[in-house]
Amino acid sequence: MKHVHVVISDLFLPKSVATDVCAGLHLPVLEKILARGNVQSLPTHSLEDWLCQAFAVPDQAIAPVTLLADRVMPDAAYWMRADPVHLRLQRSQTILQTNVEISLDEAQQLCESLNQYWADSGMRFFAPHPQRWYLRLDDDPQLNTHSIYQVEGRDSRHYLPQGATALKWHGVMNEIQMLLYGHPVNQACEARGGLPVNSVWLWGGGRAVTLAQPFAKMVSDSELVKSFAHAANIAHSFIAGEQGNFENALYVWEGANVALRRGDFHAWRQSVLWFEQNCMLPLLRALADGELDKVTFDVLQEDNSSRFELTRAMLWKFWLRPQALASYALV
Repeated sequence: MKHVHVVISDLFLPKSVATDVCAGLHLPVLEKILARGNVQSLPTHSLEDWLCQAFAVPDQAIAPVTLLADRVMPDAAYWMRADPVHLRLQRSQTILQTNVEISLDEAQQLCESLNQYWADSGMRFFAPHPQRWYLRLDDDPQLNTHSIYQVEGRDSRHYLPQGATALKWHGVMNEIQMLLYGHPVNQACEARGGLPVNSVWLWGGGRAVTLAQPFAKMVSDSELVKSFAHAANIAHSFIAGEQGNFENALYVWEGANVALRRGDFHAWRQSVLWFEQNCMLPLLRALADGELDKVTFDVLQEDNSSRFELTRAMLWKFWLRPQALASYALV
């Protein structure tokens, strides 16, 4: 069976803003799929969870997966993401921002300073990518963490690591903030008008595992999806209109989620329109022409995620009239 699985996060907006944001948004393909596909509730609410389930990665251990994509082979140690962030005080909140702009050399300088401070602690920081840092530990810290995607744009204090050693790690994070404050790299960053790296966000911890290979091909705008494709040795390409072979393919669109995390509704509209034209329209044409047998369409939301399944025969259910996207707004 030629089957395509499509995943998008945050296609449905909160009811309080949906009508205004979606005004004049023309999405005939998406609206047809939503109206005529068989729908069921989906228990998975984030792209990280969805990918970990699909690829049999336990405990949302994102770090060893992305480490492979960053061309570092994880050893038997426990690895965590320790991504550079800017914490911004806003009234009584501490808002986490990820849009720090530093070079690879600057990232490595900051990590070296952290490593010098914790030289005898069993912790070591690595920066193979300017925005993706890692922490290597000998032992599992027994922490429950939240992904950086979940926390971006929110009050980070509500999402601090929890677990048996949480207080210790809260202290570590505070010490990191003190070490980074006034660092020459951050002074240079501020001098050129950028956001300084004044903290790191710990998440996605785990040990290396062999990933499942549930798809033959992966197409996406997401760096995280690209990392999973690399780790699973599956062909990956970025969404760019007609894609040809549809057999057992996964399509993932993250653009709408990124825009919403940053509170940019204009960018959200543009992202959804691009997704409609460059991903869903070719897939619907392929389904109508018999080049594709089925489309599974997962809409991930923080609450109330849904799965829509559409076959060629379902396209002819003319009595199921498409509704405007705003009608799917979340309460």
